[in-house]
Amino acid sequence: MSPVLTTARLELREMDEGDLDDLARLLGDPDVMRYYPRPRTRTETLEWIEKNRRRYRDDGFGLWTVRRRADGGFVGDCGLTIQRVDGVDEVELGYHVEPAQQGQGLATEAALACRDLARDRFGARRVIAIIHPGNVASQRVARKAGLTLEKRTHGYGDGTQEVLIFAAAL
Repeated sequence: MSPVLTTARLELREMDEGDLDDLARLLGDPDVMRYYPRPRTRTETLEWIEKNRRRYRDDGFGLWTVRRRADGGFVGDCGLTIQRVDGVDEVELGYHVEPAQQGQGLATEAALACRDLARDRFGARRVIAIIHPGNVASQRVARKAGLTLEKRTHGYGDGTQEVLIFAAAL
């Protein structure tokens, strides 16, 4: 499968069932998922892949598998999804990186490329990132990708948890 986009070090492509082992390891990792309700099971990860495949078909984008260009090694996922926040549909920039590969600027590199793709290919005028207040590393990536803290809200998901909304005009 050809990549959706490439960067200096990374290749992003559509997820498929061949990514299940890598994604299940990532999304099942308690450290990666500590700001989510819980880690995902293998079955839930397969549903995650299927949901993103529907997004590609319906929206033209979704979260993509991120791999190193040099050796094809799995890094994580990154991409764009439609999320409803405070009653408004927004284009969200999302990312997850394996713990062993964090701190190398890979999430930022992928996020910058996806932000530009949102503007250049999909005509988005704005992107957001929905981030748990305790997730300082994710906030750092959002800032490096040019997003700034816009607000705190309970108007996402089931509304029980406060989230930070980082945003950038494109």
